[in-house]
Amino acid sequence: MNFSYTFEIFPPKGNMSTEGTYSVLDGLVSLHPDLISVTYGAGGSSQDNTVEISSGIKKKYNLCGVAHLTCVGSTRDNIKKILDRLKENDVKDILALRGDLKDENDLGEFHHASELIEFIKSQYDDFNIYAACYPEKHPEAPNIDEDLKHLKYKASLGIKALISQLFYDNEIFWAWREKARAFGITVPIIAGIMPITAASQINKVIEMCGASVPERVKRFVIAYAKNSAAIKDAGIAYATEQIIDLMARGVEGIHIYTMNQAETVRRIDNNIRGVLYAKRHGDKQ
Repeated sequence: MNFSYTFEIFPPKGNMSTEGTYSVLDGLVSLHPDLISVTYGAGGSSQDNTVEISSGIKKKYNLCGVAHLTCVGSTRDNIKKILDRLKENDVKDILALRGDLKDENDLGEFHHASELIEFIKSQYDDFNIYAACYPEKHPEAPNIDEDLKHLKYKASLGIKALISQLFYDNEIFWAWREKARAFGITVPIIAGIMPITAASQINKVIEMCGASVPERVKRFVIAYAKNSAAIKDAGIAYATEQIIDLMARGVEGIHIYTMNQAETVRRIDNNIRGVLYAKRHGDKQ
């Protein structure tokens, strides 16, 4: 697998129009990513839109659209129907996830993403499957070693690559990646980056995935808390620095969690354009 440069977007909820989403896509596609993934609303909040938009990315832009698929609260019959719809709509790429769990009683027939991957492969053998990983361990895992043991099994199921949860400390990512390789996890590991564009993001990030926030990030968030433009500028600069460092040190891919902010991604892309070109073309100018 060559170096990959990819984005994530989220679809509108329920019956809301997809027009705004396609406006975002127009801006993102112009940056020439290798694929765009589309998040998935558990419990039906945006499942139909995920299928439609993933398919539309391929039909309208001739670009790979990856459909997120979560299994929390689902039955095998539910998942089979969604797989059939993806197949019918020519969506060949899936990011297989368990999904957020509020209560263990919500699990349904699948307890882990690995079970979802096994089920997908039992139904169809031609989906390209991606999976998630956590550089600071899954929030429910007792420790890193236990998490990596389960991740190794998931990676052994024939997935194309792992896409990491967001992180803000590159040294944590590299230390974790080295340990993952030592555990025998050999699939490509793509680094997930979410630019900070508002002070409110920090608490949400910690609550969502337990990601560490370096002191230097906390400082600019506090310093510019009342200035939304300054926060965005600082967040874009920090994400730029993260991505350039990751590419310079040999990361296999960058996945930007866009939060549907195409202009933010465009500014980051402009900052890294020369480095990105060198990375994609074997450092040849």
